[in-house]
Amino acid sequence: MRIADSSHGTLERMRITVVSRIFLPEPAAASFRLDALVRSLGVAGAKVTVLTTTPPPHLRGDGASTGRVRRWPVLRDKTGYVRGYLQYLSFDVPAFFRVLMSRRPDLVVVEPPPTTGAVVRLACALRRVPYVYYAADVWSDAAASTGAPGVIVGIVRRVEAWALRGATAVIAVTQGVADRVRDLAGHERIAFVPNGIDTAIFDLDPAALSPSPLAVYVGTTSEWQGADVFIRAFARVVESVPEAGLVFVGQGSAWEALRALARQLGLAEAVRFVPTVPPEDAAAWLQRSWVALVSMRPGVGYDFAYPTKVNAALATGTPVIYAGPGPAAEVISGSDLGWVVDHDEVAVADALRAAMSIPPRPDRARLIRHWATANVAMSASAARAAAVVSRLADRHPVAAPGEEGGAR
Repeated sequence: MRIADSSHGTLERMRITVVSRIFLPEPAAASFRLDALVRSLGVAGAKVTVLTTTPPPHLRGDGASTGRVRRWPVLRDKTGYVRGYLQYLSFDVPAFFRVLMSRRPDLVVVEPPPTTGAVVRLACALRRVPYVYYAADVWSDAAASTGAPGVIVGIVRRVEAWALRGATAVIAVTQGVADRVRDLAGHERIAFVPNGIDTAIFDLDPAALSPSPLAVYVGTTSEWQGADVFIRAFARVVESVPEAGLVFVGQGSAWEALRALARQLGLAEAVRFVPTVPPEDAAAWLQRSWVALVSMRPGVGYDFAYPTKVNAALATGTPVIYAGPGPAAEVISGSDLGWVVDHDEVAVADALRAAMSIPPRPDRARLIRHWATANVAMSASAARAAAVVSRLADRHPVAAPGEEGGAR
């Protein structure tokens, strides 16, 4: 049966499994886009099951999604994140058997890391099920940018290429990622679908604005993002704007190094670090801020990336200071959504002073919010991703009604 909206294709009765080490209520770009995709597929009539992890204790009980979410306990690093080879394996090995032994899906959607893509390719091959690889970035390039040993980078690249080659389709979140995927996969089965943001959660709230200057960084802090530039710049700004505050909300591999840098520069009281919080709390921090901070260290293989942090800030009407290269710089400067500067502490300090000189104007906040709802709403991105799945549904018949696999 074909549903009324032909853009969704033949999704009625289709069984789709989403495999991801991260999902709501953990706040991350992957969580938001996958939840939105699940909702969009559910509206189109598909029956969706999510195979993911048990969230950290402080996030359990938060968040809900359309579809059935099946969770599995995994190893986490000291920040509570599923990051690292052992942590990935603690999800990937059970995921292989969960895909292999569950009721046979018509299609699988898999989120990186590449090891998860590889085990899904193997399980899907054994069951003759097509899969879609959702490429948010290129992990082998990221490994190279962090100075990982060449042998490790080579292994990651081979695993990633193998996972990409086997995919019936790859969804890439930036054009740069799409180009790199084409190089690695050696095929053209790639769709460019930009990340969006949930504009219902990340909303405008003028009453929440902090009475004193406040800059907020929300999200992951990794070496290749170089968020330390904001602490170094803030040390210059606080001398002339002593009432200013700087808040980091999130986690990441650079988290402890950032805390140490703040102490080293005598900013232990002025710079606050808030561990990972639910999306609603992250939105509240952005609503309070005078300016949001996003960075990308240049020349480390990630110049093509577009951080979803940008969209989250803009959806709350908050202007962005973006330090670094890439498509985000073009978007922000081209639509007057904030400041674009080099990844340099002096340039960032100048932008911070400008942002903190006067409170943000309500009319500008409304314009920024309007731009976000028109350009980066999650619902539109999810519909485009669902359309990719729909095209596959047109080519692959759904499984026979009542067909079963094995155990959970």
